[in-house]
Amino acid sequence: MRELTALSGALAMTLSLMVWGASEAAAGGPTSVLVTSPTSGQATALYYSDEQYGKLQQLLGPEGKGTRDKPPEADLTHARQINVTWLAHDISPWRIDRVFPVESRPQAVWIHTAADVPENTNLNGYWHRAEHPDQLRALLRKLGVTGTDTGSDGYTGVFPAPWQPTESAPAIAAPDTDAETSTVRVTVKDKDDDGTDWWWAIPGAAAGAVLAVALRPFAVRLPLNRWRKGREPGPRQELRDV
Repeated sequence: MRELTALSGALAMTLSLMVWGASEAAAGGPTSVLVTSPTSGQATALYYSDEQYGKLQQLLGPEGKGTRDKPPEADLTHARQINVTWLAHDISPWRIDRVFPVESRPQAVWIHTAADVPENTNLNGYWHRAEHPDQLRALLRKLGVTGTDTGSDGYTGVFPAPWQPTESAPAIAAPDTDAETSTVRVTVKDKDDDGTDWWWAIPGAAAGAVLAVALRPFAVRLPLNRWRKGREPGPRQELRDV
């Protein structure tokens, strides 16, 4: 019983190492956001630990909700554009919000949200209206991106393009069967596969090595001979000539 208890403890420790290694390898995510105003030429940035980071994300709303086409009531002729670019690891954009505060209508703030960037090469997104326009305007003023129009080069931002069809999912090739060895090989065609998934095997290999070292003393001490004592030597059946 003591040996089985120790063996269970070693297995639990090995499983913990595997889970810890996988979580550390997969760690990471959104870390910062860049807010720019092409109209005033102002820019600022926030880190995820900043309280205003979460407040801005909350006021802009979730991605994937709204309408694909710009609502007809959204008159953006006299609205400035403020770009909010969310970054993963501080370098990879994963979401872009284009905010349009309408100057003539204080309660109207329209938002175009495109997620899954850069996979979403067309920047297809959804139009929706800010639920708390007053709070969103106040936060943008506090961030310092609502200054007067500088009129530099006449650039006011890139307006969201109409919804465009996305590329189809990667195709799976037909099975390639080897007649001599009866081995079936399936090839998955993925143009975005850069061969970097090999590092997922590192935690498993390390855990396997730890498991082998940890279980060897218990395997040596297991009473295997005890299982064999009950067996009689020699053949267990006798053939008789009738």
